[in-house]
Amino acid sequence: MLGTMILRAEEARVLGSLVEKELTTPQQYPLTIAALVAACNQASNRDPVVDYDEVTVRSALDDLKSQRLVRFVLPSHGRTAVRYRHILDETLALDVRQRALVGVLLLRGAQTVGELRLRTDRMAEFGGLEEVEHELGFLASLAEPLAANLGRRPGQKEERWAYPFLSSPEGASSDRSVAVYTDLALGSPDGSTSLEGHPSPGGALDELRRELTSLRAEVSDLRDDLNALRASLGG
Repeated sequence: MLGTMILRAEEARVLGSLVEKELTTPQQYPLTIAALVAACNQASNRDPVVDYDEVTVRSALDDLKSQRLVRFVLPSHGRTAVRYRHILDETLALDVRQRALVGVLLLRGAQTVGELRLRTDRMAEFGGLEEVEHELGFLASLAEPLAANLGRRPGQKEERWAYPFLSSPEGASSDRSVAVYTDLALGSPDGSTSLEGHPSPGGALDELRRELTSLRAEVSDLRDDLNALRASLGG
């Protein structure tokens, strides 16, 4: 079974960029390394704006591949370069709307429900804020949560949501959006281990999801091995 997705900032940016481009420009997806570097560094829809070089992006890709979150697509059908795609649909069984929300959380940090609906507009269709909240609740209720409710900032009316397992770069200022589940995973001060309003799932359905996730990860590994074998045989 896939473990907790504790991501470095570079890994989060690469994974979020792959999700965004899959859903907004499918005709250009999977991405070449040059396109992925440009996607990571673009000035729009990113917070913070970064300036990663190819070495940084390749290092993040290698780490994400080891976590069964991305796949390297070998050249075929007239293409001459290795391309890269995420496999959140396979490894975590996430549908389009769930992937869109995770992608935007990875790219923009903590956001309100309204901001998330606006920023996922080109990626997925939501009928209203209630549908966004429903999907966020589902992501937060997973055994390995992919979203966390941070509550309201002082003076603000809306609650913010964030990706819960983003490691803070050395020297960065602390924020509740960084490693927000540190206390929850070990037991929060009040003894609770689940988000308010989103109890942890259990029973047969949760076990079935875990088994499905594990099987999809194994299939992903087998596909990688098969592609590597074909490449070595010149097929």
